Amino acid sequence: MAEKKKEQPGFEEALERLEKIVEEMESGNLSLEDMMKHFEEGSMLVKHCDKKLNEVERKIEKLVEKDGEMTTEPFKEDEDS
Repeated sequence: MAEKKKEQPGFEEALERLEKIVEEMESGNLSLEDMMKHFEEGSMLVKHCDKKLNEVERKIEKLVEKDGEMTTEPFKEDEDS
């Protein structure tokens, strides 16, 4: 029987889980093995959130008024940042 592919969490859900992981790790009540499991899960969630943020950044468009018309153009980062 084929295994179902685990569905990736949404950004907010992943961020909430990351916060929970940090709380649990900071509590000092986890074994070394559990700390490693939490670290691995947290690392995967950070990569997932980073990927989601990068996807959103590529999609961002800002509204610009040109010749009295509202148009869109791709988001450009400030050169000072």
